[in-house]
Amino acid sequence: VQLQASGGGLVQAGGSLRLSCVVSGGTFSGYAMGWFRQAPGKEREFVASISRTLVTTHANSVKGRFTISRDNAKNTLYLQMSSLKPEDTAVYYCARETRGRWGTFVRPYEYDSWGQGTLVTVSS
Repeated sequence: VQLQASGGGLVQAGGSLRLSCVVSGGTFSGYAMGWFRQAPGKEREFVASISRTLVTTHANSVKGRFTISRDNAKNTLYLQMSSLKPEDTAVYYCARETRGRWGTFVRPYEYDSWGQGTLVTVSS
């Protein structure tokens, strides 16, 4: 399976971006999906997850500002980001959960397929 993330870029604080992640070569609808991010010098951190049944979980740091969604017909995962802050600057990764389990998942080890990442830079 391959995951291709896109949509990153440079945006001013308070602005918006929408990230996309297209999944190919494998099943999409039967797996939970997630977004993670990694800032320079920091560990990868959970951003949001969406289950097979469209249940979502968002990190407290992005709750109310970011929204994860999926379009199973297009094999595509999205992350709508608004009210962006400089501290949101990071490389954003999409990932597919390991075993097709029910629910959402917040830990990187629960995912085994990862996209290449897309850089989001928020200027102050």
